[in-house]
Amino acid sequence: MMGETFSHLGSQEENKSILPRSPATGSKAACYSSMRSSKSFCFPVPCEGAASASFVTCPTCQGSGEIPQELEKQLVALIPYGDQRLKPRHTKLFVFLAVLICLVTSSLIVFFLFPRSIAVQPAGLNSSTVAFDDTDIHLNITNILNISNSNYYPITVTQLTIEVLHLSLVVGQVSNSLLLHISPLASEQIFYAVTNKIKDENTYKICSWMKIKVHHVLLHIQGTLTCSYLSHSEQLVFQSYEYVDCRGNSSVPHLLLAPHPP
Repeated sequence: MMGETFSHLGSQEENKSILPRSPATGSKAACYSSMRSSKSFCFPVPCEGAASASFVTCPTCQGSGEIPQELEKQLVALIPYGDQRLKPRHTKLFVFLAVLICLVTSSLIVFFLFPRSIAVQPAGLNSSTVAFDDTDIHLNITNILNISNSNYYPITVTQLTIEVLHLSLVVGQVSNSLLLHISPLASEQIFYAVTNKIKDENTYKICSWMKIKVHHVLLHIQGTLTCSYLSHSEQLVFQSYEYVDCRGNSSVPHLLLAPHPP
């Protein structure tokens, strides 16, 4: 008798709803079944006509139930494990192409931006003039300088410094500020003039003595050329030796030499 009473009470409790009903939600309930068992669970669902809140159709239950509108953004879409969207195609191909493009791009950047040599070649004497006073020789010379740019980017020549020596003594100096732009794989020529004053007594006699047929002096020319490229400055050193007629103005302008190809 007691066992039947407990069984009757248990069956009545199982029929009761798990969650208490709210007056605002009405008497509608939604039941959900488990795929692994035959048990079903029922939950109260607000009525469509409830005035306390607005509702939208629940997309997860195909319109059979409703959820509060404020919970709409919390819905999570479930995608089957075998869905094609979870299996991207050609992944290895895309990775290989990306790595290949990066390698080719890096190689091209290194090839084109790698610094190459800038050739500075003295082209010789262009012209000279000479004058004498009581003890000194005033010798003005004009020389040519070839500059070849072997880089794949332009360079700018900003300064030229020249020093002329005779018998290991400095006889002339000049420093010029320039703004010469040289295109990639191109060459340019620079003309520079230096005023020299030779004070050596023996050289004066050689140049002024009429009985001597050859009146040449050897000048040692040293120079520094400053170039800038890619926010970098570089100094190029060059030197040459020139024989100059110191008797008269017999050193006329020479034919210009074509600049050396880069």
